[in-house]
Amino acid sequence: MRGFILLALLALAACGRALPEPAAAPSAEPPLAREAARILPQRGLARVDYLIVDKSERLMVAYAAGQPVRAWRGLQFGAQPQGHKRFEGDERTPEGRYVIDGRNPNSAYHLSLRISYPSPADRAYARAHGRSPGGDIFIHGQPNALAFGRVPGDWTDGCIALANSEIEELWRMVPDGTVIEIRP
Repeated sequence: MRGFILLALLALAACGRALPEPAAAPSAEPPLAREAARILPQRGLARVDYLIVDKSERLMVAYAAGQPVRAWRGLQFGAQPQGHKRFEGDERTPEGRYVIDGRNPNSAYHLSLRISYPSPADRAYARAHGRSPGGDIFIHGQPNALAFGRVPGDWTDGCIALANSEIEELWRMVPDGTVIEIRP
């Protein structure tokens, strides 16, 4: 029961929140950063230049030079997966065209690729309604505290979650600046 409670609490945390720095010498690199540095592109893996996420199919397809090179199924989304993210706390995954604009090897989840949400249009919509659009939307793996497997169902605060092995593969293939189109 305690394990389930821990998982529930982790699911409520922000997807991109960094873990506390480990107690080590100031020049020591955090362990997760060292691990992520070893996740290098492998020969034979395409460098992806476009991602399409189909929320209704729970499918992400990676493209290189206009050709599909890899697909992932069984994506997990925000706890309210239908509809476009409008406001902070609505637990929806954004829809539209964004860019992978950074990566976090020290995420509270196994690796994370940052999505450029909110766009200027997203900000304007939220501002017109007197609300915050939110932010910190990532593609990431499972919670670091999870020993194995996947958290069941849709559990993120609006992020896209994959299995840890899948995010490692995506991490190798997707450079910063890659366009991601998220469809309903």
